[in-house]
Amino acid sequence: MNGEESLAARFEEHRARLHAVAYRVLGSNAEADDAVQEAWLRASRAGDADVDNLGGWLTTIVGRVALNMLRARTTRREVSWDEPEAPDEPDAPADADDPADAAILADSVGLALLVVLETLSPAERLAFVLHDMFAVPFDEIAPIIDRTPAAARQLASRARRRVRGGRADATAAREREVVSAFLAASRDGDFEALLALLDPDAVLRADATAAEMGAPARIAGREAMAGFWTGRAKAVLPVEVDGVPGAMWQLRGVPQVVFDFTVRDGRIVAIDFVADPEVLASLDLVKPPRDRDG
Repeated sequence: MNGEESLAARFEEHRARLHAVAYRVLGSNAEADDAVQEAWLRASRAGDADVDNLGGWLTTIVGRVALNMLRARTTRREVSWDEPEAPDEPDAPADADDPADAAILADSVGLALLVVLETLSPAERLAFVLHDMFAVPFDEIAPIIDRTPAAARQLASRARRRVRGGRADATAAREREVVSAFLAASRDGDFEALLALLDPDAVLRADATAAEMGAPARIAGREAMAGFWTGRAKAVLPVEVDGVPGAMWQLRGVPQVVFDFTVRDGRIVAIDFVADPEVLASLDLVKPPRDRDG
């Protein structure tokens, strides 16, 4: 098998996820097909000889293609009421052993959400989809949209607030319950409860500033995540981060590290440690509703 044949075979392993990304950005199965095909053409021309993370590289390519397609639209696309809400079957089946892909394909992307996404700018839409739906870190999103990580976070935050404005309160309340239960289990040292609240492929990521403060740059897998968090949240305060349930550690009343949670289907799929002063200054941090009511 030559180099191009090998890349083609590996590309097919990621096709379902790439189609899911493109569909959520573009809101059209046909356009998602076109974006994935264009991503393959670009990838095959470039080759993957120097690529360490093929999935991340391909996601970047399809993200850029989808962003260009959004920007090329001269008028807002009318959402077809006859178009299926999501692909009945992806062009290539998701790996049955990959819970992350299964969760992505099961994610709700109904017409109501697509209508809200249509109101966002292309950069807002891409930042929101990649981070909130696919847990892509902002330092990987930033070069796709030609912004700094802090600016990418702000775009996603604005998009998130607009999307959440039309989302059921019950969903947001459920996410608060998950994060609250996770912090309580961490404070109590309840390893089994932490496991139950984490996705099998959950990941922890720390920005450069947090890593310099002693945080691990990355932890992958729920067992490792649960082990790290056992007993660690005693000084952590619950907080809403740009309208999303999260937590923070502060010193003399000044936030030092914010813990940005990504929750999907009742489980935590990612926790980002944010300590960069520029990013912290851009965040809207407020007490959760119950704390405000008290």
